[in-house]
Amino acid sequence: MDNGKDEPKSDNASKEEALAEDKAKSVTSIMGEEKGIGIAERIYTIPLRAVKKAPRWKRSNRAIALIREYLKQHTKYEDIVLDAALNEKIWERGSEKPPSKIRVRIIKEEDIIKAELVE
Repeated sequence: MDNGKDEPKSDNASKEEALAEDKAKSVTSIMGEEKGIGIAERIYTIPLRAVKKAPRWKRSNRAIALIREYLKQHTKYEDIVLDAALNEKIWERGSEKPPSKIRVRIIKEEDIIKAELVE
C-alpha cells in the first residue's frame, strides 16, 4: 500500500547524501588538499633563525638555502621554484640582515613546487 510518504523520504535521503558529498569536497578544497592529488596549495611559516650561524655577509644566501631545505623536507619534492617576490623579501635589507621568519604559499604544479610570498 503506497500512500506517497515513502517517495519524499527517498528523495530526501538522496539529497542528504548529495549534500554530504558536496560538503566533503568543499572541506578538502579549503584545506588545500584533494584526494589522490596530494598537495595543491599550502601555507608555511618558515623559521630562519639558523641563518645567524652563518657569517654576516652570507646570511641571505643561507636563508634561501634554508627555505629550499625546509620545503624539500615538508613536501618531499626535489624541484622547488622560488618566486621573485620571495627572493626580494629575503634580500630587502641586504645580505647581512634577512628576516627571522617568512610566510610562504606553496603550489604544486605537476612535479614542481612553486613557492611565493604570502602578504
